[in-house]
Amino acid sequence: MHMADALLSPAVGTTMWAGSVAALGYSSRKLKENIDNQMIPLMGVMGAFIFAAQMINFTIPGTGSSGHLGGGMILAVILGPYAAFLVMASVLTVQALFFADGGLLALGCNIWNMGVYPCFVAYPLIYKPIAGDGTSARRMSIAAIISVLVALQLGPFSVVLETLLSGKSELPFSTFILFMQPIHLAIGLVEGVVTAGVIRYVKNARPEILQSSGAFRPLDTGISVRKVLAFFVIIALITGGALSWFASTHPDGLEWSIEKITGREELAVQERGIAPVLNKIQEKTAFLPDYTFRPAVTGDPEAGNGPAWPSIEAGTSVAGIVGSAMVLGLVLLTGIGVRSFKRR
Repeated sequence: MHMADALLSPAVGTTMWAGSVAALGYSSRKLKENIDNQMIPLMGVMGAFIFAAQMINFTIPGTGSSGHLGGGMILAVILGPYAAFLVMASVLTVQALFFADGGLLALGCNIWNMGVYPCFVAYPLIYKPIAGDGTSARRMSIAAIISVLVALQLGPFSVVLETLLSGKSELPFSTFILFMQPIHLAIGLVEGVVTAGVIRYVKNARPEILQSSGAFRPLDTGISVRKVLAFFVIIALITGGALSWFASTHPDGLEWSIEKITGREELAVQERGIAPVLNKIQEKTAFLPDYTFRPAVTGDPEAGNGPAWPSIEAGTSVAGIVGSAMVLGLVLLTGIGVRSFKRR
């Protein structure tokens, strides 16, 4: 659900940038009250895991579409909403700058759509009341699935609304809604089940982590999280380095919806204004565009002229591993920066 710059007007793009920056500032101020030495590496490792997980598109049967994990609810439940939002923003920033996944003008929208709704709407208003004190694994799983479904409906609705406000007449509001909401409901069901599984693993391995994040308290310094950290590091390396070869070649839910309406996966980028300027910047910074050494192959896989599956490419593995490491580093720097302000 990474929006491209072609879907937005400069006014809407900059407005959403302002909203996302404000949310980042708020999250940083709240996090510095509770951050500690245990939280920072956990944030970094979870960010690397989510980056790798988002590389795996899974096919939605019978639709010709695919989806990938957003990961916002996983982060919110394990880290708490403020740390989760900072981590999600870091993941999306690395994706846009270095892998050309989502536009730079659209980055504010993507951070808002994939970060604000799971972290500040679905988690506190849906997950926490249903999960309760966290003693019931069944309630936690139900809460995870329902909260992901809600977040995955709010995000696509915002995408449609943002294109409407941007004056994109090629994507009529009612038609766009009719394609976006059902396909992301299916994606949300898959992500909800995966989210419930990840949360259950953490609960069994180190329940203190969920108790600490849920109560907005820092982790106790006596809690050892090395087992959990090692697990997510290994999973991130395997996912980004090898499982990414098996990602679905079908367009994701947003691209699929646009293609159904307009006959093409993307709209034309504006030739004037800030969008082409940002596009040129992205072309220079994205050293592995589309997560590979070479431009992505386009075409219809079912017609036999699309990308092969599985796509076993060294570029994909390098992108998965390097990208995960970059997110890890950026999140660690962010956490250290927040902690330094706390000490001051």
